[in-house]
Amino acid sequence: MPDATAAPVTHYENFPVASWLCPARLRAPIAAIYHYARTADDLADEGKATAAQRLADLQAYRTDLLACAQGRPTSARWAWVFAPLAMAIERHALPLAPLSDLLDAFAQDVEMTDRGATYPDRAALLAYCRHSANPVGRLLLYLYGVSDEAALRQSDAICTALQLINFWQDLSVDLPRGRHYLVDADCAAHGVARADLAAQRRTPASDALIMDCAAWARALMLQGAPLVHRLPGRIAWELRLVVQGGLAVLGQVQALRGASLLRRPRLRAWYLPGMLIRAMAM
Repeated sequence: MPDATAAPVTHYENFPVASWLCPARLRAPIAAIYHYARTADDLADEGKATAAQRLADLQAYRTDLLACAQGRPTSARWAWVFAPLAMAIERHALPLAPLSDLLDAFAQDVEMTDRGATYPDRAALLAYCRHSANPVGRLLLYLYGVSDEAALRQSDAICTALQLINFWQDLSVDLPRGRHYLVDADCAAHGVARADLAAQRRTPASDALIMDCAAWARALMLQGAPLVHRLPGRIAWELRLVVQGGLAVLGQVQALRGASLLRRPRLRAWYLPGMLIRAMAM
């Protein structure tokens, strides 16, 4: 495992985190939420720990979260995570439930990977995304004082779309590690065998499966995109870039026509001007 007491591991990110577009007063709490989620994800996903050790670490992390939320001392292990998070919770009255939901999702990932389990249908995968992705968007809206149900639903659609895009981008990485996000019902509908996916055997059927899943993610993103018109000032521009970043990655997945089963597409610096133009056009 990475050294849990050290500064966070540097990760490649498709989407801006606490960028200069955020109001200065919110950069610290947004960064605190990001590092909290990123560190928990590392506990679940990085290194060579056993499933039992990962689950124990996540439980210890949850114990520190509860202590942090209650204003009690946390362990020294993740002090660099929970000290700023405690400040954010105190200053902005952040709700505990979304922070806890993220840990539920990471634990679910560990357990399903350990069992080699798969999701039966899209409804089950969406239920996972409600814990793994949607809490981050809801926490950000909370910081900006946005709480109406329509905005929350659109935020959920964007966050779920981003999670799905990440799945279809990372097929070549996740499948060898035993992580299965292409659901049973979709595989059956396209006539794709699990054994072929596990062996990363690309076929016309697997191409059609991936393209169908990419279209699903795009539809969700477009469903949530009108949220940019409901938000004030800088957050609206931040969200425009998030949406366009997600769509740009998805465009790379779709351009490969199913070959993301074998290699991971990623954005390059020269995509930024186009993203900015499309963000302005929104």
